[in-house]
Amino acid sequence: MLQLSPKARWNLSRILPFGIIWAVLGLVFIVSDTLAIGDNPIPEGHIDPTPRVIVFAVIATFGAGLIVGALEMIYVDRLFRKASLFRTILYKFILYSLFFLLLLFVVYPVAAKIEQQLPITDPIIWEKFKSFWGSLAFWSTALQLTFSLLVSLIYAAISENLGHSVLTNFFAGKYHRPQQEERIFLFLDMKASTQIAESLGHLRYFDFLQRYYDDLANAIIQFEGEVYQYVGDEIVLTWPLAKGIETNNCIRCFFAMKQSLKRKAARYDKIFGHVPEFKAGIHLGAVTTGEVGALKKEIVFTGDVLNTAARIQGLCRPANEELLISEDVKRALPDTSGFCFSQLDSIHLRGKQFAVTIYGVKELPVHEIQPAM
Repeated sequence: MLQLSPKARWNLSRILPFGIIWAVLGLVFIVSDTLAIGDNPIPEGHIDPTPRVIVFAVIATFGAGLIVGALEMIYVDRLFRKASLFRTILYKFILYSLFFLLLLFVVYPVAAKIEQQLPITDPIIWEKFKSFWGSLAFWSTALQLTFSLLVSLIYAAISENLGHSVLTNFFAGKYHRPQQEERIFLFLDMKASTQIAESLGHLRYFDFLQRYYDDLANAIIQFEGEVYQYVGDEIVLTWPLAKGIETNNCIRCFFAMKQSLKRKAARYDKIFGHVPEFKAGIHLGAVTTGEVGALKKEIVFTGDVLNTAARIQGLCRPANEELLISEDVKRALPDTSGFCFSQLDSIHLRGKQFAVTIYGVKELPVHEIQPAM
C-alpha cells in the first residue's frame, strides 16, 4: 500500500478542499442551468446535461479545482507574496484566465463528444466548439469559473490565516464544546532577537522573521507538528500526545529545524548579517480545548502544561542548553537511543507546588547511537 510522506499528506489536505469546492459548485451550476432552460431548446453552444455529461463535468471540475489548489498553495501565493494587492489581483487574474481558456479548449470538445456520442474528430463536434466561443454559454461558463475561483481563493485566505487544522476543526465542530486532551507543547524562542531587531530595523527584521518561519516550516510538517501560535519571534507547536511521541516526533522536530537553519546559515549571514538560533522547552499534559471569543473566534488550549512548557524554555539560557524537556516527556518517548540526556537538578518553577525534573537533550551522531534493546 502506498505510504505518503507527512509533507505529501499535508499538501494533499490543503489541495483536496479546492477540488471538492469546485466539484460541488460545478454540480450546482449544472442543476441551475438545467432548471433555467427547462423544456426550451438547448441554446447555441450549450451542452445538454445528460447523466454522462454530468459525471464528466463533476470529474473535470474536481480536477480543475485540484490544479488551482496546487497552483495557489504551492506556487502562486508564494510567488506574489511581496507584490501589492492590486498587482497580486492583476497577475492572478491573467494567470487563471489563461488556465481557464486552456481548460475550456480541452474539456469542451470531450463534453461535446460525450453529449453527441460521436468520435471527437467528427465535424459536428468542432462546429459546436466554434459556436461556443462568444455565445451566452461561453460567458455563463466564464462567470461560473470565476465564481468558483473566488470562493476557493477566499477559502485559501481563511485557511492560511487560521491554519488548516483549525479551519477543519471549525467546520467539523470538534471544539464547539470544550474537550480535555493530552497534548505535547514545544515553546521555541529565538536567541538574541532584541539585538537582531535593533540591528536590522523594523522592516528588515520583519523580512528576517518571515524567512525564518518559512525555513522552519518543512521540519514542522515533516514531524506532524501544529503551529498553535506565533508570538513575535516565538513559535508554539503542539501535538496530540500519541502523534508527538510517535517516532519521537516532538524531539526530532527540534533538531530538524536546527539543521534546516544550519544549512542556510551562509545565506542568512549574506542577506541579513545575522544567523538565527533558537532554544526550546517541551512539556506534556492535559489541556482543555475549545472555541472562545466574542468578536473573533479562536480554538485555544488552556492548562498548566502551557505555563510549565514556557517556563522550562525560559531556563535554557541559565542552564546553557538549547533544548530542555520535562521528565514526563522523557518517560513518554518510545526510543531514547538517538539522544543524550543530561539531568538538571529538580527545579521549583515559579507557580508550581512541586519540583519538576528537567533534562537537557542533545542529538547523538549516527555512529554513537546504540540499538534500542
